[in-house]
Amino acid sequence: MKKVVLLLLPFLLCCCKPSAEDVPKNNPSEILQEGDIIFQESTSVQSKAIQLATHSRYSHCGIIFKTADETYVFEAVQPVRSTPLKEWIKRGKDSHYVVKRLKDADGILTKRNLHKLKVYAGVYNGRDYDIYFGWGNKQMYCSELVWKTYSKSIGVEIGKLQTLKDFDLASPAVKQKLTERYGNKVPYDEKVISPVAIFDSELLETVISN
Repeated sequence: MKKVVLLLLPFLLCCCKPSAEDVPKNNPSEILQEGDIIFQESTSVQSKAIQLATHSRYSHCGIIFKTADETYVFEAVQPVRSTPLKEWIKRGKDSHYVVKRLKDADGILTKRNLHKLKVYAGVYNGRDYDIYFGWGNKQMYCSELVWKTYSKSIGVEIGKLQTLKDFDLASPAVKQKLTERYGNKVPYDEKVISPVAIFDSELLETVISN
């Protein structure tokens, strides 16, 4: 019996994937793949309003890309840019984050499609953050950047598009933020993609929750 176990040990060690509990909280790079989508609870001023309107703790997201010696989060802040993963994690509330991946990532994110994803992401690099959550391409907000990068480059639409009026706009914090941004002309019919719509997409599966 011992001989059988010893013979199987290299195979078992090779095949076993580390669980979320095995992932170092501030350095999950070994498990992450390019194209993964990472979520956090932002500590920005507008985060609370986003959470109340969408009924989700997750108010910010980005796409994982890698170089030979660094893992980055491509994100829409001011301006759109790539942020080192460790720095990005520390910026979120309690350094908590969740990483999701396409369920058929191996089939969809081929070398060619991953290249297309990166090229299209590069088109948005350096653009201003969109505080008005418009659907145009001159400025970008976080979930819009993720959705459009996937949709425009490889035709994968992650998350259901909504309009502003579909969200819960009743709380005082949300109303105040809407007034600050739009005055009396709130664009209720504006097309919107929220972080939680991407988070809840049936196309994704959770890889890490830390």
